[in-house]
Amino acid sequence: MSRLLGIDLGTTGVKTIVVEAEDARLAGSCTVEYPLLTPRPGWTEQEPEAWWSATVESLRGALAAAGGDASDIVGIGLSGQMHGSVFLDAGGRVIRPAILWNDQRTAEQCAWITRAGGRKLIAEEIRNPILTGFQAPKIIWLRDNEPANFDRVRHVLLPKDFLRLRLTGEYATEVSDASGTALLNVPARDWSTEFIDRLGLPAAWFPKVHESPTVTGQLTAEVAELTGLVAGTPVVGGAGDCAAGAVGTGIVEPGLLWASTGTSGVIFASAAEPATDPDLRTHTFCHAVPGAWHVMGVVLSAGGSLRWYRDTLAADERSVAELTGQDPYQLITAAADRAPVGSEGLVFLPYLTGERTPHADPSARGAFLGLSLRHDKRHMARAVLEGVAFALRDSVEIMRAQGVPITEVRASGGGARSAAWRQIQADIFGHPLATINIEEGAALGVALLAGVGAGLWASVPEACQAVIRTATLTEPIEANVQRYNEIYEQLYAPVYPLLRDYFATGVALVERQSD
Repeated sequence: MSRLLGIDLGTTGVKTIVVEAEDARLAGSCTVEYPLLTPRPGWTEQEPEAWWSATVESLRGALAAAGGDASDIVGIGLSGQMHGSVFLDAGGRVIRPAILWNDQRTAEQCAWITRAGGRKLIAEEIRNPILTGFQAPKIIWLRDNEPANFDRVRHVLLPKDFLRLRLTGEYATEVSDASGTALLNVPARDWSTEFIDRLGLPAAWFPKVHESPTVTGQLTAEVAELTGLVAGTPVVGGAGDCAAGAVGTGIVEPGLLWASTGTSGVIFASAAEPATDPDLRTHTFCHAVPGAWHVMGVVLSAGGSLRWYRDTLAADERSVAELTGQDPYQLITAAADRAPVGSEGLVFLPYLTGERTPHADPSARGAFLGLSLRHDKRHMARAVLEGVAFALRDSVEIMRAQGVPITEVRASGGGARSAAWRQIQADIFGHPLATINIEEGAALGVALLAGVGAGLWASVPEACQAVIRTATLTEPIEANVQRYNEIYEQLYAPVYPLLRDYFATGVALVERQSD
């Protein structure tokens, strides 16, 4: 029986899964963590060698858990944290720690790239704003701040593609992850040579770009001996974590939209064309499906807002949960379900770590608005759930204006586990909200891509149709939809523009007083 292997290189650890190709049943998995380095405030880095050591350990653990014969594994897929920069010298040796997606040191470089690249070319080819998280500003930061290291650079890889190099000896990437470098011509699905030239960077630094299910190399004999895998096992392009997660949720055809509520929140829609917001508030990336694109919005504190509520305001719920063996989140969402729709005018802004879509404002801050003596913790808990869903709806509204079709929303993460939160999302989005039968996310997505590359399925949609099924379906309640439309339009959407300058003033004041 054929098996597939997926590797997901996250920010806190690497997860490897082995699944049965026939039905994607999990045969074995192993997660190994590694440290996050913060050498200065706002900086985040990791050692690529720590990724590799953890990956080897994770591969061994997953194979041991799965049992059976490693020769049954017919393909390997790679997923990982996006946007990071791994700088290598001519011999493929790591020059310095990798700079990660959530590093904030490059605001000056983003402004320079926008000027040097030109807004017209950015709009036509890059199709995304130049953000601090993306790879291109990190390269320019190295040029500006570590010239000796910059002079040694001969290759720049994304995090998962460093693993590919170690697994196969090949320098390669694929379209979905490369879309987040701010160097890819997204409509053409290849590097923007003109943009790279305008930045004064050598095109030879960047690896060949493949489609996500394409085989990019084979496992080397050295790695086979190190891990227990079989030499020659094909490794496909894989995908960045968001596109991989979308494949693992079946979001591979127009009309399907993915609402993911992990620590951050993602609204992800598959599209047949590279639809782009004129104001570049959402991201337009190549999808892991050949010939398709996706439009994406990101809320920085989605499940993170509920976790903040649990840790800060729900001490009673945590105590009861500890005594009874329950999940405190279940107690919180059960209380929220007892509050009325709209929380009787209480609105929560979930900007606890700034915001990305649609505001792109690191100074944005969270807030409860409309508190009165009538409100209690039930209202506050519900307002948090509603506020996160309203923030996700901001992206949905932009996509609707772009003409992106939406017929069904599929949920994953914390927002999919609570029936109360699922109903809130269905009502606020105004669409049925489905969950699926599998929860392995990005690692499953790239395992399916590996199956396509190995010839088990003819296409990515065919692979998803073969193994992914709807588990639950929550229909919107029409009366609630109407009430939420009014709340969104009259209370939620107008608030950020009114408070934008206030937030910026508050952040500046705190920084001055902290000096």
